[in-house]
Amino acid sequence: MGCIDVSKYEYLGHGKNGKVYLMPDGKAIKICKREDRCLEEYKVLKMASGSDYFPKVYERKGKIMIREYVEGDDLNTYIKKYGLSKRLVLNLVGMIEEFKRLGFKRLDMRGVHIYVIKDEKIKVIDPSMQLIKTVKYPELMIRDLKNLGVINKFYNILKEERSDLYKKWKN
Repeated sequence: MGCIDVSKYEYLGHGKNGKVYLMPDGKAIKICKREDRCLEEYKVLKMASGSDYFPKVYERKGKIMIREYVEGDDLNTYIKKYGLSKRLVLNLVGMIEEFKRLGFKRLDMRGVHIYVIKDEKIKVIDPSMQLIKTVKYPELMIRDLKNLGVINKFYNILKEERSDLYKKWKN
């Protein structure tokens, strides 16, 4: 990766860690503010390689990372538009279980970093702190669901489908 002129790319958005653009080849390029955060996110995406819950990552150099583009709405926007279904709840549970299977310390993700794609499958677009910060249940995701007014529906589905997690996450 040489010098990159992002003026030719479609701006997709930004967060605390950097700005993301859509490249002409359909991949996403992220220009991070800090190299250490870029490296950490790259490591997480490499660890998650092959997982349905994460985009493919192609390369990283310094503060620049190229990964698969994820089309869809973030969880919060999606729920505001379409509501919360049983399928979506089970996919969110699957995502948290995937975090555990991959050996992540942080079993949580904010709704703005969870993208709902075709068939209510989900992809995590900005996995940061998964290897550093220890969080044993999805407290930020649950807070987002509470703020969206769908927490009771979430818990009812969880109680019915996964009573083991309901007991852990309800408290």
